Amino acid sequence: MTSEKKIGIVGIGNLLLEDEGFGVHTVQYLIDNYEFPENVEIQDAGTAGIYMSPFLEACDPVFAIDVVDIEGEPGSFHHFTLDDVRAGKFSTRMSPHQLGMLEIIEVCKLRDAAPEQVEFFTIIPHSLKEVITLSEVAQSRLEEVAQMILNKLEDLGVKVEKKSNA
Repeated sequence: MTSEKKIGIVGIGNLLLEDEGFGVHTVQYLIDNYEFPENVEIQDAGTAGIYMSPFLEACDPVFAIDVVDIEGEPGSFHHFTLDDVRAGKFSTRMSPHQLGMLEIIEVCKLRDAAPEQVEFFTIIPHSLKEVITLSEVAQSRLEEVAQMILNKLEDLGVKVEKKSNA
């Protein structure tokens, strides 16, 4: 069943709360600057919650980009897998959207359609003010995290082309 599924890249977050929109901004950067093959599905999930389940059921692996609510330096990068969370290796005190995503994955399991491989690419937010741009701290990490996603795709043998107008 996994071979029929696409590779999923999902940006999660609220664009109205500065760095909370990091995942959405990063996905938009990828869409604006790269051409992806048909076997890669990219989605700006925003704060979609349960409405994200059809995307999750259609993709495996899934690379989720978001912010994480843990102690640490604002802007610091944190990578973990769904298995890390389940094994207690990473705090589950994440953003509300990631908690929602973890719960949605469990719902997808009930339908026997959950992705087996989920990786989270996150930063600690610097600010959650009511503005639609990223803080300088988060903005400085955006291209780096986008490149990490591109590297993951390359590791999977996926060829991504940079757009000529990018």
